[in-house]
Amino acid sequence: MTEKVLEARNIVRDYHVGGGIFGKSRNLRAVKGVSFSVEKGKTLAIVGESGCGKSTLARIITLIDAPTEGELFIEGKKVDIARERLTPEMRQKVQIIFQNPYGSLNPRQKIGDVLGEPLLINTNKSAAERRDLAMNMLLKVGLEAKHFNRYPHMFSGGQRQRIAIARALMLNPSLLVLDEPVSALDLSVQAQVLNLLADLQDEFKLTYVFISHDLSVVKYIADEVMVMYYGEAVEYGSRDAVFSNPQHDYTKTLFAATPRADVASIKARLAKKAA
Repeated sequence: MTEKVLEARNIVRDYHVGGGIFGKSRNLRAVKGVSFSVEKGKTLAIVGESGCGKSTLARIITLIDAPTEGELFIEGKKVDIARERLTPEMRQKVQIIFQNPYGSLNPRQKIGDVLGEPLLINTNKSAAERRDLAMNMLLKVGLEAKHFNRYPHMFSGGQRQRIAIARALMLNPSLLVLDEPVSALDLSVQAQVLNLLADLQDEFKLTYVFISHDLSVVKYIADEVMVMYYGEAVEYGSRDAVFSNPQHDYTKTLFAATPRADVASIKARLAKKAA
């Protein structure tokens, strides 16, 4: 039987919006009854334009915000942060990697301390154990031992994202939420980081929720795709099914608006221009 690491049932999220001096306050429904699940070792990509609700959904999945309605399950256990205080064990199960790694790294901390800090806060491991684990993880993400005592500003964007990935893995999470993790990187570096994520997923049997607007990235990394539009999941299915035969008009429009960089597409555009 396949294990579901994450399951969401009819998730709704409302925000109370003030109306200013003369207007009336109102409720804004940012997420409108979204349901999905992710199996262990798989990747669900959540796709959509800015304002579609995907970042709001990410905050719910990472246990930052509670849903207004609906149920969230992590490894089969219902999680309701509005009613129950989260245990440290549950918080460790879900980690997030942000778009801008530099903004999430303390510029005054050496990288070894950045990686060891989650262990210091959440475990009883000795300083020597924390150092060994941090060093091993640093090497695991493709960096070198000499980087251990350097500061974040001494690294490139791709290296910083590797550090952010290493930090997220220090507590052996069950689920990683990746919020536009490669959108700020050059194309060649994007490919390297995506390959690293795929290798780590295979090695550690990680489960990913990958939030992106870049369909070429999604096509590479996702097992399933959920397309969001104004807070609703308008399309949800396997990557191959969604990309080969999109059903919803918005999905078709989204795909049509995405430039294709493969050789056949470039030749077709040149031929059309020459005609």
